[in-house]
Amino acid sequence: MANIQVKDVNVFYTDSGEGSETLVFSHGLLFNVHLFDNQVEALKSQYRCIAYDHPGQGKSGMPAKDFDMEDLYEYAVGFLEALNTGPVHFIGLSMGGFVAMRIAARRPDLVKSVILLDTSADTEPNAFKYSLLNNIVRYFSPKPVAGTILGIMFGKSFLADPSRDAEREKWKQHLVQLPKNITRSVNAVIGRKGVLEEIKGIKCPVLVVCGEEDVATIPEKSHRIHEQIPGSILKIVPKAGHSSSIEQPGPINAAIQDFVERQHEG
Repeated sequence: MANIQVKDVNVFYTDSGEGSETLVFSHGLLFNVHLFDNQVEALKSQYRCIAYDHPGQGKSGMPAKDFDMEDLYEYAVGFLEALNTGPVHFIGLSMGGFVAMRIAARRPDLVKSVILLDTSADTEPNAFKYSLLNNIVRYFSPKPVAGTILGIMFGKSFLADPSRDAEREKWKQHLVQLPKNITRSVNAVIGRKGVLEEIKGIKCPVLVVCGEEDVATIPEKSHRIHEQIPGSILKIVPKAGHSSSIEQPGPINAAIQDFVERQHEG
């Protein structure tokens, strides 16, 4: 565990394993580095695995001023430059994917490949609904809406599986304990601009992955990304929702490993 100063924010990250290839994990909204615990544990024996908390989330500092997705992209670029590892394989889920697409399109020197998990290149179609939920968190707390958010963040298979009761409760408690200022990060997601046209110019290898039960960024969104990026690969993961890295870690780990190995061999 370590920190790097990027502009006005102290960015928290974990650094595990070693190898000739470096994987950087960029989490989704409302989560933190632990969204990728299963992936880091499975892959650190072969690769250097770095996971970071977005500014305004997890253990990273909060930006002094209001921020948007373009700011989060710039923080990520600053983080990668400060790491000074050379080009990395950048893995982003949801919000992390919003950042990943911008990096791949604008700063190709920083990435060898990009893996986009449960994300979208469009503007937010659920902005009104999410704004209402965000206002409840802002004026009260996350507790009244934690159950609703859980239903957005996870698929029906995970939510209905009695053998995963403890996991569900763990993540529900995580949501309940989020600070009120998480609303600033939510606003960055809700207000983001689309990059569907911009991603046509991405040249690095791209893997697009989506849970078939994802209701936050439905599989159609991943198909749209795949159609825009020449040579990209699309995988739909059965019985996974928006948090596929948690819900179906085995298939996600295998997809990442297979894709990265292909780039390394090439």
